[in-house]
Amino acid sequence: METLKSARKGDSAEVGSDLSEQIKAVTKESHVRAENTQLMLSYQKGQITLPQYKVLLCSLYEIYKALEEELDRNSSHPAVAPIYFPQELARLESLERDLEYFFGPDWKKRVIVPAATHTYEQRLRKIGQENPELLVAHAYTRYLGDLSGGQVLGKITQKSLGLSSKEGLSFFSFPGVSSPNRFKQLYRSRMNSVELTEGEKAAMLEEAIAAFELNIQVFDDLQKMLSITTEMDQSKSNAAATRFPASPILQITIGLCVALATIGAGVYAL
Repeated sequence: METLKSARKGDSAEVGSDLSEQIKAVTKESHVRAENTQLMLSYQKGQITLPQYKVLLCSLYEIYKALEEELDRNSSHPAVAPIYFPQELARLESLERDLEYFFGPDWKKRVIVPAATHTYEQRLRKIGQENPELLVAHAYTRYLGDLSGGQVLGKITQKSLGLSSKEGLSFFSFPGVSSPNRFKQLYRSRMNSVELTEGEKAAMLEEAIAAFELNIQVFDDLQKMLSITTEMDQSKSNAAATRFPASPILQITIGLCVALATIGAGVYAL
């Protein structure tokens, strides 16, 4: 671990003193790993499925709820205030609209997330209470990443899911940002103006790496959750077909009953 930390510090020293540049440098490897998770590869190939997108929205909701509540609570903190842009960046209301579109008015009862999402959420709550300056690392990696890929990912999602309108895609829209490139420049400038001690800056860089690692764990857990759900559905369908092989109509009826029972038990509300 010491060797890894030393290497990261060495990398950051080579790219200058700006905090944004140093975060970009030390998270480069983690960024590549995040893009190569199964869930993100599906996105890049334009093969995102509705179940994948819905479970992703559920996790993003819990993550942004924690992040934005902690940013709101610490909005006057010297490190947080310069990068506090709720009108331009806040994602929570957008995610709520998307979840209601896909799950219906009772969507809050149907939000189910893996353990990794709760771990991410707990980390945000902890630093919001104890080290609010570290929220900057999470806000930077989340918001600027979403702002950078928002329009492209939104189009990919719309095409992959066969959506005829922008409904269900609010997360990717930033109506308060007229020029993403200019806004990102402003955001980086504000972040680079935050005064930090050497110890605080080192902690910030480590927290940025942790933010990517937490995201990778969420992506992996979401994919595992989907795989388990698919296997359970296939197993139940196969069992029903074996027990009632006589009539195709009867097989379909039993299959529907199994599916309804699975949803009723709240197995993953997909």
